[in-house]
Amino acid sequence: MSGVNEIRSTFLDYFAKHGHEAVPSSPLVPRNDPTLMFTNAGMVQFKNVFTGIEKRPYQRAVTAQKCVRAGGKHNDLDNVGYTARHHTFFEMLGNFSFGDYFKPLAIELAWNLVTKEFGLSPEKLLVTVYADDDDAATLWRKIAGFSDDRIIRIGTSDNFWQMGDTGPCGPCSEIFIDQGPELWGGPPGSPEEDGDRFLEFWNLVFMQYEQIEPGNRVGLPRPSIDTGMGLERMAAILQGVKSNYDTDLFRSLIDAVAHQVGRAPEGKQTASYRVIADHLRASSFLVADGVLPSNEGRGYVLRRIMRRAMRHAQLLGARDPMMYRLVPTLVREMGQAYPELVRAESLIAETLRLEETRFRRTLERGLSILDAETRDLSEGQSLSGETAFTLYDTYGFPLDLTQDALKSRGITVDTDGFTAAMERQRAAARAAWSGSGEAATETLWYALRERTGATEFLGYDTEEAEAVVTALVRGGAEVEAIAAGEEGLLVVTQTPFYGESGGQVGDTGTVTGQGLKVRVTATEKKLGDLFVHHVAVEEGALSLGQAVELKVDHGRRAAIRANHSATHLLHEALRQVLGDHVAQKGSLVAPERLRFDISHPKPIEADELAQVEEIANRVLLQNEPVVTKLMAVDDAIASGARALFGEKYGEEVRVVSMGRDSAPDGRPRTFSVELCGGTHVGRTGDIGVVTILAESAVGAGVRRIEAMTGDAARRHLAGESRQLAALAGLLKVPVAEAPERLASLLDERRRMERELAEARRKLAMGGGGGNAADDAGREIAGTKLMARVVQGVEMRDLKSLADEGKKRLGSGIVAIVGVAPDGKAGLVVGVTEDLTGRFDAVALVRAGSERLGGKGGGGRRDMAQAGGPDGAAAEAALEAIAAALAAA
Repeated sequence: MSGVNEIRSTFLDYFAKHGHEAVPSSPLVPRNDPTLMFTNAGMVQFKNVFTGIEKRPYQRAVTAQKCVRAGGKHNDLDNVGYTARHHTFFEMLGNFSFGDYFKPLAIELAWNLVTKEFGLSPEKLLVTVYADDDDAATLWRKIAGFSDDRIIRIGTSDNFWQMGDTGPCGPCSEIFIDQGPELWGGPPGSPEEDGDRFLEFWNLVFMQYEQIEPGNRVGLPRPSIDTGMGLERMAAILQGVKSNYDTDLFRSLIDAVAHQVGRAPEGKQTASYRVIADHLRASSFLVADGVLPSNEGRGYVLRRIMRRAMRHAQLLGARDPMMYRLVPTLVREMGQAYPELVRAESLIAETLRLEETRFRRTLERGLSILDAETRDLSEGQSLSGETAFTLYDTYGFPLDLTQDALKSRGITVDTDGFTAAMERQRAAARAAWSGSGEAATETLWYALRERTGATEFLGYDTEEAEAVVTALVRGGAEVEAIAAGEEGLLVVTQTPFYGESGGQVGDTGTVTGQGLKVRVTATEKKLGDLFVHHVAVEEGALSLGQAVELKVDHGRRAAIRANHSATHLLHEALRQVLGDHVAQKGSLVAPERLRFDISHPKPIEADELAQVEEIANRVLLQNEPVVTKLMAVDDAIASGARALFGEKYGEEVRVVSMGRDSAPDGRPRTFSVELCGGTHVGRTGDIGVVTILAESAVGAGVRRIEAMTGDAARRHLAGESRQLAALAGLLKVPVAEAPERLASLLDERRRMERELAEARRKLAMGGGGGNAADDAGREIAGTKLMARVVQGVEMRDLKSLADEGKKRLGSGIVAIVGVAPDGKAGLVVGVTEDLTGRFDAVALVRAGSERLGGKGGGGRRDMAQAGGPDGAAAEAALEAIAAALAAA
């Protein structure tokens, strides 16, 4: 028994036999803990159980937990591939006791597993205990028969675990194996402890204290156990290899990489194979758990992981996107243990393929600039932080990739300078933002909330209510009254007005009283439960302590209800059509329309949108009641209700269910079940109709759906129908034939544009009008220069002209300026292959770009391009290139 899958199942089965509940791994995105970027330990999903906030129906648990450490203080990214045991993704095997058993059984279970089930030689094992943990030391002597020299007392924080400055904490005991004297290193606590000879593979945490404040601990009434064993480390031990990357799982992945690049790992390049294998695991599991590459938060960390692997694929000579081709091997190796990989296989592959395609464009541009900027640097020197920041800010080239690209040349990056440049940009952005002054009043809301308490929200059940004015705010300060003609903010004891939150806009309506008429223009929530009404007093005066009647605009609320319920139908319909990876990333629910952002790596096709619309309307027509229940958050999640990734929920949540559907096995089920605090229709039929207006990209991996419902959708569809009829009239065809006729006209236009472009190309390459700069046969210092100014030719056509010019010359340099109708210019310089050792197209194009008012340019030694606003200086640009050629 030594395969990774067998080791995992042996661990889980062993503890299940000893009364532990086998709990599935929680997602890599922690639920209900926005402070943590990724799940990085087995105990994360049990955090609230250990603190007593949450109760589970079991007191013992065992897990194989997916973990990622690639952000924040737990960031192993830079070391991955270059050491034997660093990973971004790893599996942590753990057993847990929630006040059930403690040290004696924890140590006994651990000892029997490693020596009897895993068959490790007791003579090779030793342990650490916390300096004053006499109980643990005594138990190790009794259970394992260890002598004192194999029980090492450690007094540092390495052997004492705590959740934070306060809360549960306790001493640790770590189990080590001696891998033999052929490896350098000493036992834990010695000066040589960082060596590889003594390897820690299991950490037992004895939670026996509660820390009230630093230095003040009291005993817990029911001590608990939290343990963590690295699966990859245990596999290396049992398989008799010194590196995790030599285990069966990683060998399969590395072999797949070798197959793609056409050669086996050797020498320094071995690190690249390891990076790709590790990062493939992290990328795939993150995508399977709903994370997609983006430029912020978790998505940015994923993008860094992906692109670091893709950079190493490029170093190994991969010319085309390669990462996505490795996914089947990963799924084959790990799909049985983690079915989410199987379900998301196509999404993972497509996400990797698209990201690698994007990145190769970024990489080519960035490496070209990096090469130019470091050409004069030698080993031991440093690239300026300002240049590294420009690569990051302007070209999307991350700092770690710059460092990685320069590592083989022994060149470092001035990271302090990079940080300073980034901070200067942030400071400039802060200075440029004038702000709204709202932050200055934030302390006012805390004080007001403390005095008045929370606002009671009645809007789920009614649109009208009586209340008493508890606070008035105007100009950032509390006031006694707001007079007619003035605007301000109103807080009352209770309200039917929904405060903007969860993507749903706030209600509008009226506030009335004796001689009082007030218009409510918006409603928002402060501090989570203080409802603030934006008001304009039209008649009378609004005063503290005044009794008032509040009435929500019914028509507007009804439209908002319909749109909000429609987002739930669309969310589930999108999941059914596109896949389980679809997760809500944001929304706007307004009376006129709804906007819904989802995770998806590519544009949604028209036929897919049609399917989504069809499913949503089919469920809508069932006219089933929309059911809302109040539930404990964990009960709600356990029942299958969808929660938003990273959203922080209270202990009690509203669960909104709507529609009928059939499960894959044919059994009936509810169509949509979500955690939601918004307002909804009474029955699905109240939505009226759902029509999707548009689909677009918000950012990488995020798509936006815009839609309408009810009367707004009916008016929109009627308007579109009239427009289509008018278009058909102009085309002089029946409405049904209008699309085909329009497509035919567009094809004809494209054909004519191609013919015109070809005519321009022939005219451009047919020779100039006697101007020296336009002479195809001009020689400068023995090198032919073909220089042209052409009118109305696009940049992509300039490149083909340059290629044709190079063929005509055989040996020489081609420089072409294309002047657009708006006066702007594009410039292309091509150098024939035999001259690239002497001349650099990038340097020549930059010489011409300056005359056009441009800023530099880029490309390769054989072909480069630039542009500028001053097309009138086209001839001067060509002369500048000629001068640069003469001076070369």
